Amino acid sequence: MKKYYFALCLSVLALSVFAQEKTVKSTSGNPIFPGWYADPEATIFGKEYWVYPTYSARYTDQIFLDAYSSKDLLTWKKHSKILDTSNVKWAKKAVWAPSIIKKGSKYYLFFGANDIQKDSETGGIGVAVSNKPEGPFKDLIGKPLIDKFHNGAQPIDQYVFKDKDGQHYLFYGGWSHCNVVKLSDDFKSVVPFPDGTTYKEITPKGYVEGPFMFIRNGKYYFMWSEGGWTGPNYSVAYAIADSPLGPFKRIDKILNQDPLIATGAGHHSVIKHPKTNDYYIIYHRRPLGETNGNHRVTCIDKMEFDENGLIKPVKITFEGVAGNPIK
Repeated sequence: MKKYYFALCLSVLALSVFAQEKTVKSTSGNPIFPGWYADPEATIFGKEYWVYPTYSARYTDQIFLDAYSSKDLLTWKKHSKILDTSNVKWAKKAVWAPSIIKKGSKYYLFFGANDIQKDSETGGIGVAVSNKPEGPFKDLIGKPLIDKFHNGAQPIDQYVFKDKDGQHYLFYGGWSHCNVVKLSDDFKSVVPFPDGTTYKEITPKGYVEGPFMFIRNGKYYFMWSEGGWTGPNYSVAYAIADSPLGPFKRIDKILNQDPLIATGAGHHSVIKHPKTNDYYIIYHRRPLGETNGNHRVTCIDKMEFDENGLIKPVKITFEGVAGNPIK
């Protein structure tokens, strides 16, 4: 009897191990983590992937930011409330579209807040600082870095970009206008360009919001979102230039909804594996049949180029991407 019981236990254990092996994720799946999140900025710090999204809710409930980290693109760890309005006294609502960069030993997080509609309102683009990518982040200057409309651009949807020469720029803008500014070395102010201008408009045709930039083979790929963020026509287009200041001539859309998978695919970022030629686009989309404009989820898919360096149309999927650790 004891031998039978022992054999039975071994069989149960073997079945349990087999079941666990069968449930190991082979792809990330989409969305990549649970919850309503939008406007994701992805980046790499060390050997970890990070995603910093907007908490997608009513404006008055958007008073904090979470972050997620992963070693392999498959399993994501949540870092709750890396920044909230208790650490940014001027921010009251609509904390949006974080953008992060490491400089020296510090991490700088740029964000929009308050959804201002005119210059007399308090809000705009702020910057916070931390010693760790998971925060906590503290307000760097105690006020917005950009708090007015310049060239018609609402001060939201900021993206911080480091050029090849070490200069940092901030691309930003809603209401169908995009500006670029030069950041001071300490990120506490914006500084004029050599021609004396401070807020340089670079709006390409079709631009609505959500700017992003990366360099590939010496070329500057400038990307943005088109359409309305609550509608099915939300999408991503791009241009290529020889300078971070353009000019940017629109080439095509590369991210669209798929009526069989999801709607409203847009407001994205791009990462490249540091040791391979694998590019990924991280974006938000709305589940099929969803009518709540705030129900947006964060997803990832492969992004590829043709022989001329043009971006191929992205196929959005339920599967997501395979694991790809940074070794």
